[in-house]
Amino acid sequence: MFNSHLTAFVCVADSGSFNKAAEKMFISSTAVMKQINALEKHLEMKLFDRTNHGITLTPAGKVIYRHAKMLFEYSKKAVEEARRETKGKNGLFRVGTSLLNPCRPFMDLWYQCNSHFPDYRIHVVPFEDDHSNILSEIARLGDKFDFLVAACDSRQWLNRCNFFPLGVYRQCVAVPWEHELSKRKKISVEDLSGETLMMVKRGDSPNVDKTRDMLETYPLIHIEDTPQFYDMEVFNHCVQTGRPMLTLECWKDVHPCLATIPVDWEFTLPYGILYQLHPKDEVRELLRVMRNITDG
Repeated sequence: MFNSHLTAFVCVADSGSFNKAAEKMFISSTAVMKQINALEKHLEMKLFDRTNHGITLTPAGKVIYRHAKMLFEYSKKAVEEARRETKGKNGLFRVGTSLLNPCRPFMDLWYQCNSHFPDYRIHVVPFEDDHSNILSEIARLGDKFDFLVAACDSRQWLNRCNFFPLGVYRQCVAVPWEHELSKRKKISVEDLSGETLMMVKRGDSPNVDKTRDMLETYPLIHIEDTPQFYDMEVFNHCVQTGRPMLTLECWKDVHPCLATIPVDWEFTLPYGILYQLHPKDEVRELLRVMRNITDG
C-alpha cells in the first residue's frame, strides 16, 4: 500500500538507530541505510541528522514521519475495510510452500473441511528456504501468508508465530549415495563412529539439542555445526563433503544425491501449521474446524 522505503524510515525513527531498526526488520543495517538514502534522494531532502551519538529527525523528517504514521493508519483501515467487503464473497487462505516446507499436510486437512468454507479458496504462495532470510518470512505470517507448514520447535520461529501441532517426524541421517551407509535400511548410533555428523548448532531446537546431548556421549562421533536453519546449501555441503547429516524423514526427497536412513533411536521433531500471533477471525475458525478433525 506504500513505499517500502517509507516503512524503513518510520522503523528507524521509532527505533532511534539503524542497527535496532535492522533487527526489527530482519535485514542488515547496511540495507536499512541504503533504503533511507534512497528515500532521501527521491524526496530531495535530508530526513535524519547523523552524529557519533546517534540519529535524530530533521525538521523535514518530523513532518514526513507525522504524515507517514497517518498514511500507515489510513492504509490499515483501507485494507480492513476491503477485507470486510470481500469476506464471504471471494475469500482466500494464503498458504506458503517451499522445498523443505511443503504445504501438502495443510492441503490434506483442507480437503476434509473445505465444505465449511464454500466462499474461500486456497492461494499457494512459494517462498525460498534461505537460512539467512527465513525469520523474515516467518514474520510475514498474516501479511504474505496466512499459514505455513513446517517441522518446528525453533525458539526463534515460535517467538514470531503460533503453532498448531499435527504430528512428529523421525530424525534420521542423510548420506551421499556413495557413502557405505547408504545401502543400509537402518543404522545404529555406533555406525556413526569415526564420522563427522552435520547438525544445527545448539540452542534453538530443544529436540535437536536432546539428540546432540546423546551423541556427545560418543567420543568417536564428531559434530559439525551447520547454520541454525537448513536450506539447500546445507544439503549440498553434505554431498560435497561426504559427511552424514542429521535430517528428517520428510526430507528424504529433497536432494537426489542423498539417501535418508532411519536410526535406531526415538528422536523426533514436531510438525504442524504456523500462523500469526494475532490471527484474523476466519483463520481462527478454520483452525477450530481442523482441530475437530485432528482430535476426532
